[in-house]
Amino acid sequence: CFIVPAASTSLPHGGAVRMVCRLVMGARMVVSTRSFADFTPQASFDIKKCELHRLEEGPSETAVLTREQGLQYYRTMQTMRRMELKADQLYKQKIIRGFCHLYDGQEACAMGIEAGINPTDHLITAYRAHGYTFTRGVSVREILAELTGRRGGVAKGKGGSMHMYAKHFYGGNGIVGAQVPLGAGVALACQYQGNNQVCVALYGDGAANQGQIFESFNMAALWKLPCIFICENNKFGMGTSVERSSASTEYFKRGDYIPGIKVDGMDVLCVREAIKFAADHCRAGKGPIVMELETYRYHGHSMSDPGVSYRSREEIQEVRSKSDPITMLKERMLSNNMASVEEIKEIDVEIRKVIEDAAQFAISDPEPPLDELCNHIFANNPPMEVRGTNPWVKLKSVS
Repeated sequence: CFIVPAASTSLPHGGAVRMVCRLVMGARMVVSTRSFADFTPQASFDIKKCELHRLEEGPSETAVLTREQGLQYYRTMQTMRRMELKADQLYKQKIIRGFCHLYDGQEACAMGIEAGINPTDHLITAYRAHGYTFTRGVSVREILAELTGRRGGVAKGKGGSMHMYAKHFYGGNGIVGAQVPLGAGVALACQYQGNNQVCVALYGDGAANQGQIFESFNMAALWKLPCIFICENNKFGMGTSVERSSASTEYFKRGDYIPGIKVDGMDVLCVREAIKFAADHCRAGKGPIVMELETYRYHGHSMSDPGVSYRSREEIQEVRSKSDPITMLKERMLSNNMASVEEIKEIDVEIRKVIEDAAQFAISDPEPPLDELCNHIFANNPPMEVRGTNPWVKLKSVS
């Protein structure tokens, strides 16, 4: 037998019932599944205790999750996962070219951070940026079109994988570690303007030994800037394990005089609670905080890295089977009667359609014309002439 979804019907008590048509022994019959009122609206979960540095108390060890939040987190993380898998496919078809760093496996970091801050807060990250671009409000359609270099991309096809932007989101930065001092600068602007906003500045374990990061720590501590410095420790800087690259792998203690937290980056609820704690710390005028999110990437460093020359396939599979962030959230919701298997499958089907539609757009949308190459160099400037690759090639820039 099989099930065909049909429209939902309102119920007197305010819930809704899903009507499905099932074919049994050749006869069609209509049956109803549980109403939404049957689901648990809210549940509390014990989460892993964070390790602390220069803090007397840390984030809550209990997280409250509503059904609506759980479904939203699941939808967002699953969309990120499917989007990255589609990018992988388009890259192998040579439709996406150049640099491309995928985020699958680390979805709980981006989702947990977004759930723990306000939309008006600020975020800047390195070049593994597709997930954050999505959580900051950019559509899958615009992200995939940017990856294929089309006019409908979020940066009009001129930024590519590493350079996507949105309101209160400053990229996507291609130079290792260079986004961290920029993030400290955004935090300085927040402090100067007195807007009670914070800036999240993300970097990887591979960038954690950069001198500019420690310079940023120093200035942020001196001026008590509202900056959350986050090291996404996915265990490998390119193909080098953290044990081979860092004399100290306790990245949350690297701020020395700055308080730090080590968080389970594979659990979206752990990340959310830690970010809430860190944001409250910053908004209270206590200065910056350093956070280490212990996570894992399933793909190689970039699409040019198969990802199995410095780690085994068995290691990757073990993380997938024991710690996958999406599976963990789904199992929590199902085991606590916060969602049904059918409902989760329906969301998965919807996401696949969104991804396929976005991919078709990313393939069919035209590339930007050459006369748009130099546009938007400056904001609100009159049109200006720009020299091309040699003195006799003249281009124009329009804001």
